[in-house]
Amino acid sequence: MGRSSESRIPPLDYVDGQVPVTSKLVRVLVALSVIMAATFGTMFAMTAMAAPAKADGCYTWSGRLQNGSTGTAVRQLQIRIAGYPGYNSNIVIDGVFGNATEAALRRFQSAYGLTVDGIAGQQTFNKLYDLQDNDCTPIHFTYAELNNCNSTWSGGLVSATQARTNALRLMWQLEALRHALGDRRLVVSSGFRSLACNPDSSDGYSRHLYGAAADFTGTPTLCQIVRQARYHGFEEILGPGYPGHSDHAHVANDPTRTWSASQCM
Repeated sequence: MGRSSESRIPPLDYVDGQVPVTSKLVRVLVALSVIMAATFGTMFAMTAMAAPAKADGCYTWSGRLQNGSTGTAVRQLQIRIAGYPGYNSNIVIDGVFGNATEAALRRFQSAYGLTVDGIAGQQTFNKLYDLQDNDCTPIHFTYAELNNCNSTWSGGLVSATQARTNALRLMWQLEALRHALGDRRLVVSSGFRSLACNPDSSDGYSRHLYGAAADFTGTPTLCQIVRQARYHGFEEILGPGYPGHSDHAHVANDPTRTWSASQCM
């Protein structure tokens, strides 16, 4: 019986009776392909891992935070969830992760569709990075927006540094308020004021002088703002019905609690 045409193919050349030269070449090429794939794959993975989060230029968390945690990482978290303490409540920015911080974190997680477990892990941190710019302000508010008086933040009743610190917490509360109002823009008409800018220079009480207050006009309605503000840690909420506030809503952080907007009951 004759052999098939395949059996008549000349044999591959051998070198010293070893593996065919052609086979060696194939194996070398395959090996190089594997090495290159592994190398570029590793480089890609390293690049992906090393890529910075959307906006963690001012602070980057590592590890998890939960009830009982303490330190700077907790304090930075507390600033950003200060707008989620619940009705007629607030959280202290003290770097101690207690029950109030856990409850605020759970509300934050719920507000943004995250896993609600009261533990700050990468999912929570990534959302915070999404919500902030590299100067730690929330994406919908800026220091400039909260200061239409003195760009140096000086001349108030606290140091410029403290006024900016107060304004940062305030802005994160405003971000929470804005989100609760359907992510509609809040039009800030007044923020920090120095004594020289304050309408009544003899007023030593106004929270604007501390960088801890903001006024709003436009939409949402003033009553919508003051009603919703009660859930976001503001201790001073004034609006239509309170003397001098028929044309704007006012929210502030204040050691004493004052809510007054009789036309918005």
